This record gives sequence, structure tokens and C-alpha cells, in this order.
Amino acid sequence: MTKDMTSGSPMKLILGFSVPLLFGFLFQQFYNLVDTLIVGRFLGVDALAAVGSTGSLNFLIIGFCMGVCNGFAIPLAHKFGAGDYRGLRAFMVNAIYLSAIFAVVMTAVTVVFCRPILELMRTPDNIIDGAYLYIVIIFAGIPATYLYNLISAIIRSMGDSKTPVVFLVISSVMNIALDLVFIINLHLGVAGASLATVISQAVSGIGCLIYSWKKFEILHPDAEERRWNSSYMKTLCGMGVPMGLQYSITAIGSLVITAAVNVLGATAVAGVTAAQKINNLITCPLESLGQTMAPYTGQNIGAGKKERVSDGVKKASICGFVWSAICIPIVLLFGKPMTLLFLSEPNAEVVNY
Repeated sequence: MTKDMTSGSPMKLILGFSVPLLFGFLFQQFYNLVDTLIVGRFLGVDALAAVGSTGSLNFLIIGFCMGVCNGFAIPLAHKFGAGDYRGLRAFMVNAIYLSAIFAVVMTAVTVVFCRPILELMRTPDNIIDGAYLYIVIIFAGIPATYLYNLISAIIRSMGDSKTPVVFLVISSVMNIALDLVFIINLHLGVAGASLATVISQAVSGIGCLIYSWKKFEILHPDAEERRWNSSYMKTLCGMGVPMGLQYSITAIGSLVITAAVNVLGATAVAGVTAAQKINNLITCPLESLGQTMAPYTGQNIGAGKKERVSDGVKKASICGFVWSAICIPIVLLFGKPMTLLFLSEPNAEVVNY
């Protein structure tokens, strides 16, 4: 169901849109926690470290994909807010063309160069083979990442935050089930964890695509709207590439930190991996607020209501600051006990890291 975010209480709209996203993020992080728990408990510290050592590289590439897709959806939100549905469909089609090009190029480049990058990051010798096996499969699944994230961003641009969450939950449940089968029953090791991620995201993306085609007639383009439009491509890149780079620039700092941690060995990497999972969980509300503001601001700019944008940003920021203040004591008091969840047996050194 589409939703007009250009009228009504900004705080109510922002919270109403972000809460379903929050549940989706929490469920995704729950899956990530379970995934890490399965790897750590059934495959050991080295396997946990192998997967964890790829985290910043994974964020660098997959984060760029997510940022690009969210950026591509901004012009669609502009058109939806302005009531220009033909323009919305034309932008959507050109966003699909661009995403396909980005996916093919990025898959080829990352698959070829991921091993040299891991070596450049000084990944420990005892985990580099596992790290490579895990991340090369993730990178081979970049088209599935683009499919799910683009369709989800398109749907959110029209004010629907619930449908993408439903398919995210389906993907997460499938991912956990496949993890158990691939790792415990089929003994595929870290490759099983990455295969489970790619397969579940591909199924979720295809399902989201089919559902949106059947339920949102507003997204059905005619022959003219399906044309390649260079002007629209330029606008989409102007929105998508900077948002993708925003994620990637942040990840470059993480890559530097990872390279430094790798020098300390697999135990340190395992400890940092567990800490990162906890961090990702408690920052879910901030992520949901961030994703909420893209369609909210996009629709209101399209409708020419810029004063609502300023008001919405202020109120969303207040929510973010309040949540941050709540999280600080939680981390200080319960950080170490939460780390123990990821270990097959207590390891004081890993917990301290």
C-alpha cells in the first residue's frame, strides 16, 4: 500500500514508517547473530575469525550496493510526491537498467580482486582461505543484493515500509534454515554460510519483484516509459553514486582498522567480530530512521513542501539522540556477557578483545 507523506504530523509519519523498518532490521540482525553463533559454535574460533575478517570489505562493497539503490529511489519519491506517476515509472525503469550494469561490473571486479585485497589487509594465514571462500561467494551474489535492495527502495519511495520488511523476514528465516542445513548437515563450512545468504536474498528479491508487480499497478510502465533516458540516468547516478560512496567511505576506515586488528591474530579478529555484531544490533533504530528520511524528504521535496523536510529532520534527530543515550549504559554494563553468546566455550581473551 502506497502512502502520501506530504501531509500530517511529521513525527507520526516518521515513527509510523520507521517502526516496520526497525523490526525488519532487528530481525535481520537477529539472523546475523544466529549466523555468527552457528559459525562460532559449530566451526570454531578460526572460522568465526575468517568470516569476521571480511566484515569491513563486505560492508565496503555491499554497503555501496545498498546506498546506490536507496539513492536511485530518491527521484522516484520526488515524482510520487509531485503526483507524476509517468515520471516515476520512467525513473524506475532506468534505475533497473543502471542497477543491472552496476551489478555485472561490480561482480566481475570484486570476484577477481577479493583475494589480493584480503592479502593487502594482512589477513592471517590460518584464516585467509576461509575468508576468501566466504567473501568470494558473497560477491558472486551481488546481483541478488541489487535485486532485493532496489525493489525494496522503490516500494519505500511510495511510502510502503511494510512490504520490504515482510520479504526481509522471509529471507532471514530461510537464511537461518539454510545455515543449519549447509553447515551442520552438509558440512560445507564457511562456504555454507555465504551460500545460505546469497540463496535466501535471491529468493527474497524475486518474491518481492513478483509481489510488487502484482500489487502495485502504478509501477507498470508502457513502451515509452521503458525507453533508455540519458537525462534520467544522469539524475539517478547523481543521487545513487554519492549515497553509495557515503557507505563506502565509512567502510574504508573500517578496512584500515581491520588490517590493524588482523595483525593481532585470529583471536583478536574473533573478539572484534562479536563486538561488531552487538554494535550492529543496537544501532538498528538509527538505521531505520536514516532509511525513513529518504522517502520522507523525497516526497516532500517533490511536493514543494521543504519546510516539512526541515521539521522532519529535527524530530528524527531528537529520536536518534535519545536512543543513543539509552544504548551507552547498556553496552557498558552488558557488552562482555553478550560476547559469550558467540563462543563454543568461554574464552577470556576473545571476550576482552
